[in-house]
Amino acid sequence: MSGLAQDFDLSNEFNIIRLICGLFFIPHIYAKFFVPEALGFFVAAGFKPAKVWMYSACVIETVLATGLIFAILPFYASALACIHMLVAAAAVWKVTKGKWLWNIGGYEYCLFWAICCLAVAIHYR
Repeated sequence: MSGLAQDFDLSNEFNIIRLICGLFFIPHIYAKFFVPEALGFFVAAGFKPAKVWMYSACVIETVLATGLIFAILPFYASALACIHMLVAAAAVWKVTKGKWLWNIGGYEYCLFWAICCLAVAIHYR
């Protein structure tokens, strides 16, 4: 199987996890441009200047999504995505005052996503 076909072979469970980790960045990238509350989150989390941090996060997420989706340097993309999501989890923890459950705004989702990215990085090391 060729490299590209191998990277999208859904019978390989790590391809599925890698793709999910990358594809889930797309709504986050979209929100940073089109959802006004996104900037409010960066303000509430204490990032200064909030707009610069939000757009920086958007650029980072675009690079990470591309790397993960297309398996471009997948070890580095997934390791950096893990770190990025841990920072996001910490920011959510700060804003929500330690709420755990994602369905009430907690950091559970970001932490789960970080752990999935870590699993992908371990696979590609």
